[in-house]
Amino acid sequence: MDPSPRFFSWDEIKSYSSRAPERWLVIDRKVYDISRFHKRHPGGSRVISHYAGQDATDPFTAFHLDKNLVRTYLKPLLIGELAADQPSFEPNKNKELVEDFRELRATVEKMGLLNSNHLFFLLSLLHILLLDVSAWLNVWYFGTSLVPFLITALLLGTVQAQAGWLQHDFGHLSVFGKSKWNHWIHKFVIGHLKGAPASWWNHWHFQHHAKPNCFRKDPDLNMHPLLFALGKILSVELGIKKKKFMPYNHQHKYFFLLGPPALVPFYLQWYVFYFVVQRKNWVDLAWMVTFYLRFFITYSFLLDLKSLLGLFLLLRIIESHWFVWVTQMNHIPMAIDYDKNMDWLSMQLQATCNVNQSLFNDWFTGHLNFQIEHHLFPTMPRHNYWKVTPLVKSICEKHGIQYQSKPLLTAFADVVCSLKESGQLWLDAYLHK
Repeated sequence: MDPSPRFFSWDEIKSYSSRAPERWLVIDRKVYDISRFHKRHPGGSRVISHYAGQDATDPFTAFHLDKNLVRTYLKPLLIGELAADQPSFEPNKNKELVEDFRELRATVEKMGLLNSNHLFFLLSLLHILLLDVSAWLNVWYFGTSLVPFLITALLLGTVQAQAGWLQHDFGHLSVFGKSKWNHWIHKFVIGHLKGAPASWWNHWHFQHHAKPNCFRKDPDLNMHPLLFALGKILSVELGIKKKKFMPYNHQHKYFFLLGPPALVPFYLQWYVFYFVVQRKNWVDLAWMVTFYLRFFITYSFLLDLKSLLGLFLLLRIIESHWFVWVTQMNHIPMAIDYDKNMDWLSMQLQATCNVNQSLFNDWFTGHLNFQIEHHLFPTMPRHNYWKVTPLVKSICEKHGIQYQSKPLLTAFADVVCSLKESGQLWLDAYLHK
């Protein structure tokens, strides 16, 4: 006979958080012990640990395609369930809001909005390959004078940015119905077209989605406090503690030196190699090497070594500007704090905002102008974001949650304005508290 099931309260479960030796989480009222499993979790040990001591039903639903398959791996981890008198999620969460969002999720599935148009992604890949070939032909035909050289650099920078958005689609499993197909092509796009490892992206980016703008859980905030003071709350906390790693009251100025131009060429360029070598991920390293071999061999027929290295640095700088402005415009101006264990909808809306839709904005940002919809439904194909927008706005209006959407240039300006504001808050706290 099976042993009698164990029943738990939320007070018991929350003591098994990511800071405890043992880690538990809840999915659909079932309690799982992930103390050992988190190190073998395919999505990374940290992303699942971020929900230790909490209800993980909504992120579990959001991130996994074949939930029945995943549940077979969860069975050995099952240790019990919530007691009958316990709510299905933490008592501090809004019951009606959580249930409304889960109903919205069911509606989205019934509408087929999680199904992709393969032709859309094929055309996206073809336009990237066309730009890549055009960049080489431009120098081959027009020569290596300044103007053709700069045009080729701009074309290659565009290739890198657009390939970045496309690998993002495959990384989120939003193209094919089977995870392994997405993983295979993800390695090709991010490895061969960009020279970066898929394993690094998975490790980094899924944490961001699981707990966006949550300090010590979202790795996109790792620049705080070493380089920048981010968010109103964290900046004041830093000032009160009299910590000063940088002159944060000037961070809105030095952001233009340490942010957009420097992130990719002077940090990520070497860090991704360190990441794969440290973790001995030789498959990702092999894919990365094919990118560098292809680039340097094909352009060595047209450029001397100095010009070749200059072209590579210039395309990385263009890519870096593009990447930083687009990825930060949706998050840096929003609320940044420690994890408050909010419900899925409230957490994502507090940490994200949109940029108004247009054909250019959709292309330029890889549809990340629909950041709210993307964060709520990370496996949704990007060509369907606009279809779910009215439903998301409706649930936000019903529950009094602010849904922000801005013009593109306003969103860029808000990055700088938010850095200036948080820098001043730090200075005031540093001097007077």
